[in-house]
Parts: sequence; structure tokens; C-alpha cells
Amino acid sequence: MLKLKFTAFKPVDDPELSDRYLTGHTRVLEDYGITNITSNNRVWLEMPCIYGVVAQNEEGELVGGIRVQMADGVHPLPVEKAVGHMDARIHDVVKRYYENGVGELSALWNAKSVAGYGISVLLTRAGISITNQFQCNTLVGICGDYTLEMFKNVGFVVDNSLGSNGEFFYPKQDFIARVLGILNSSNLETAETENRTRMLDLRNNPVQRFVETGPKGPVEIEYNLIIPPKDK
Repeated sequence: MLKLKFTAFKPVDDPELSDRYLTGHTRVLEDYGITNITSNNRVWLEMPCIYGVVAQNEEGELVGGIRVQMADGVHPLPVEKAVGHMDARIHDVVKRYYENGVGELSALWNAKSVAGYGISVLLTRAGISITNQFQCNTLVGICGDYTLEMFKNVGFVVDNSLGSNGEFFYPKQDFIARVLGILNSSNLETAETENRTRMLDLRNNPVQRFVETGPKGPVEIEYNLIIPPKDK
């Protein structure tokens, strides 16, 4: 059985882990010939509005990760940088929810060594789950066709008012991406039942060991989703 450890972290307080995250994410993107993802840069390493979750195997190797960037009025969210020049209304969406806390789930990746185990949805659940530890009542994101169903299952809804009926050519002309939103990341009311149940359980019990069901069979995850204090 595949065994992994999922750990929450704050990049600005853990530069070594952040570097490993960036290296792994870049390697996966390069494998697919993608080099212009707006969330794939070094700027976020020094931003206090960023939170993340990493997946490690039994040897301690990073095999996946996901981040949440909170809108701070200074740094545009990745989705704003990605499609703002194509449809400026994305900035209005962020502004609308800014006061109550709006963030973006982004930079999801997993290594080829764990491909097919369903790690992407498990990391997505974990990323959404940690948002109750900071003021985040709305989540937005951007995804391609190949992950659209997964994001819908965890509660994201396509915003058809943006782009061409919700569609954008991003990150390349032969890729179609959609801007998504979870209008309530507190109660997760738009999530499919099983996903909502697991995410709420992870919020109530952020440190747990659980055998998740994946396409290739069970995956045992040791969760520690408590964001460490700065003086860890």
C-alpha cells in the first residue's frame, strides 16, 4: 500500500521546504512542456499571504503539493495575472469578496511516481481544509478540462460570466482553462457529499491517519494539517 505524509506549512517560514516544492512543481510542468504558469515563480516564497500542503513519500521525497494564496491588496492572485489581460472582470470578482477573505487554490502538482493514485484530489481536499485556519471565506481557481470534474466534486463552480462562457486559452493556445469559484469555503455547501465529509473531518481532526480510496487502491495518509506557528 502506498503510504504518504501530508503536511501543512507556511512558505515564508520554511524556505527549505518551499525550494523543494518549487523544484518538484517545475519538473512536472517541464515534463508537460509548460513553462508559463503564473503561480510557478519564486515571488511567493517571501509572501506571508501564502499557505501550502506538501505530500512526502516514506523516503521523505516530495511527491506533490498545493498552495493557497490570500488576496492581500498588494499581490494579484495567480488567476488575475493569468487571465486579467483577457478579461479585466476577474479583478472585480476578487474585489467583491476581498473584505471577507478571498484566496486562490493554485500550483497543484504530483510527481509521476504517484500518478494514478488520486493524489491530486487528496491534496485539493487538504488545501481547502486548511483555509479555516486563516480568514478565507471564498476560494477561486483556474483549471483545465482534465481536472474540471475533480474541482467540481470538491465544490468549485465554473464562472460562466468570464471569458468565452467561462473559457480561456491558458496557459497555451491549445489548452482551454476555466475560472472557478467556491462561493463559501467555510461550509463547503457546493461540494459532493463524500468530499465534503472528508474535508470537514480534516478540519475537525487536522492530525490523523486515514486510509483513502484511490483509483489504484488504498492510500494511507498521515495528515498533519496544522499550520505551524512562526517560532516552530
